[in-house]
Amino acid sequence: MNTPQIRVGIIGIGNCARALIEGTAFYRANPEVTSGLMFPRVGPYDAGSLEPVAAWDVDTEKVGKDLWSARTAGQNLDVGIPQGDLLPVGSDIEVLRAPTLDGAGVRYQERIGLATELSDQGAEEIIEQIRAARVDVLLNYLPVGSQAATEWWAAAALRAGTAFVNNIPAFIASNDEWRERFRAAGLPLIGDDIKSQLGATYLHRALVRAFSDRGITLERTYQLNVGGNMDFYNMLERDRLASKRKSKTSAVTDAYDGELDDDSVHIGPSDYVKFLGDTKKAFIRCEGQGFGGAPIDMEVQLTVPDSPNSAGVVIDAARIAKLAMDRGDVAVDEWVSAWLFKAPPRAVAQESDSVAKDRLNQWISDSGRTVPA
Repeated sequence: MNTPQIRVGIIGIGNCARALIEGTAFYRANPEVTSGLMFPRVGPYDAGSLEPVAAWDVDTEKVGKDLWSARTAGQNLDVGIPQGDLLPVGSDIEVLRAPTLDGAGVRYQERIGLATELSDQGAEEIIEQIRAARVDVLLNYLPVGSQAATEWWAAAALRAGTAFVNNIPAFIASNDEWRERFRAAGLPLIGDDIKSQLGATYLHRALVRAFSDRGITLERTYQLNVGGNMDFYNMLERDRLASKRKSKTSAVTDAYDGELDDDSVHIGPSDYVKFLGDTKKAFIRCEGQGFGGAPIDMEVQLTVPDSPNSAGVVIDAARIAKLAMDRGDVAVDEWVSAWLFKAPPRAVAQESDSVAKDRLNQWISDSGRTVPA
C-alpha cells in the first residue's frame, strides 16, 4: 500500500461491513480510481488505507471464521462490488464473539443462530482484544435498536483508548455526556446513524432545503423506504424502530427553516421486500404552497445499493477520525458528524449540509491536501 494504515475494529459483520471490506479491497486493487469517493485522500490516507485488525459478531455462521470468509456468511448478500481482481482483506483476522445484550432482536434471531455467549469476564476479554490488536478506530455496525450494546462498545472504546464511529441510530455522539467523556480522553466520537452517500435522507434534506431557499411553504412530507437485506428484516420488529424514526425525521426537519407539526411528517422504514436484496427504494413526497398560495407537489423515487451507499461514508469517517487523532484535534467530530451522519450533536444539527461540508473541507485542507470540488 502507498499510504499509512488505519487499524480498524469492526463490530458486526453484516452487509454494510461487507461493502466496506470489499470497497477497501477494490480501491487497493485500483488506486487510480477516485469515482465513488467524496474524499480520495484524507491527509496521508487514501481509500485503501483501512486495515481491519479485529472483528466481532454473534452469528454462529460468522464467529470463528476469518473476516474475509465471514463477509459472505450467514444472511449476508451480494452488495454489487465486482469481485474479479480483489485481494482478500482481513483473511488473517478471526471474527470473535461479541456480547449479545440488545444486539440481536426477535426478528434477527429468526434468521440466525447465536454463537456461545461470552463468559462473565467478556468486557475485560474484549478490551484486551482491542488493545492487543492496536485498534485505532472502532466501527459500530450493530443492528438498529442496539442502544445498550452500542453504549457498551462506546465504553469499551474509551477504556481501550480508541476512536469510535457510531454508524447506527443509537444516540451516543449526539449525547453531551458521551461526547464530553470522549473529548476529555482526547478521542474522536463520530456519529450517529449513517447519512448514506447519496441516500434518501440526503436527498430529502436537499428537497426541503430547496422549499426554504425558494420561499415555498412546506406543508406535508413523507419518506417511505423498502429493502430486502437483514437491516430491513430486523426493522420489522417495530419496537426497535423508535431511534431510527427519530434520527431520520430530525435529519429532514432540521433542514427546513419553518415549522412542521408531527402529523404532517412521516419518515422511516416501511417494509421488507425480500426480492430487492441489498437494493433500497425510497419514495419521497413534499407538498407545499408557492406564490399566491398556489399548490406545489413533488414526488421522487430513489433506487440505490444500500450497503455500498453507507460504506462510502464510513470510509471517510474512519480516515477523518484517524487524522484527528494524528493531529490531536478531536473537535472536528461535530462537523464530520454533521456532514456524514443523520443525528450529529445538536450544536451543529441545524446547519446546512453545505456549511458542514465547507467546515470539514477547511479542516482537512489544513493538512495540505487539495479539497474536493
